[in-house]
Amino acid sequence: MGANGVAEWLSAGEDELQDANLRSSVLQRIRFGIVSGKIGPGEILTVPTVAKAWGVSSTPVREALLELSKAGLIEPLRNRGFQVCMPSAGDLADLFAIRVQLELFAITLVQEMPPAEKASLLDFAHQIADAVKSGDTIGYLAADRAFHFALVSLGNNPRLTSMIMDLRDHMRLYGIESEAGLERQARSVSEHFELVELVAAHKLEDASNLLRHHILDWEPVFLAAIDGS
Repeated sequence: MGANGVAEWLSAGEDELQDANLRSSVLQRIRFGIVSGKIGPGEILTVPTVAKAWGVSSTPVREALLELSKAGLIEPLRNRGFQVCMPSAGDLADLFAIRVQLELFAITLVQEMPPAEKASLLDFAHQIADAVKSGDTIGYLAADRAFHFALVSLGNNPRLTSMIMDLRDHMRLYGIESEAGLERQARSVSEHFELVELVAAHKLEDASNLLRHHILDWEPVFLAAIDGS
C-alpha cells in the first residue's frame, strides 16, 4: 500500500470513531484495516500517527496496537511502531478448518430463536445487503461480524462464541475487494437471510449445510489473493 495508502486509510476512518467505547472502536477499525488487506504486510503503524489522524488520545491507540500485537497481526519494532505481519496461506487454511467446525457445532446447540433475536439478525442481514450495494467493504465486514456473533451466541455457550470470534478476528481477508471477492460478497447477501429463516424454523441440518458453504466458499478467494501477493 505504501505511505500514501496508509495515510488515505487513516483519513477514511477519521469520522467513524463515534462509539462510546473508544478503545473498542479504534481496535475494530485497525483490525478491519489489517484483515481486509487495506493495510498490507510490512506497513508500519505508530501510535502518534494514528492518534493524530483520528483526533483521539494515544492511550486507546496504544492499547489497540498492543492487543493486535498479542494476536499476531502486527509485531513491535523498536522505536519505530508496529509492522503488519505477512499472512501465511497455511495459517489461513488452518483457521478456516477450525472455524467451520466450531460454527457448525454452535448451530447444533441452538434451541430457539426469540423474536427479538430474529429481528436483530435480519437487521444485520439488511446492513450487509446495504453495504454490498454501496460498495462499503468495511461496513460489510462490521455487519457480517455482528451477524455471526449474534448467530453463534444463540447456542448459549459464551466460551465457544468467544473462540469463534477470536478465530474470525485472526483471519486475513485479502482479496475481499477483488473481482472474485466482490462477487462472493454479493452471493452471500441472500445466504444471511436464508440462514436466519432456517435456524428460526429449527431446520438445523439445512442451516449447517448452508453455513459450511457460506464460510468455505470464501477460502479460495482469500488464498488466491495471498498466493498472488
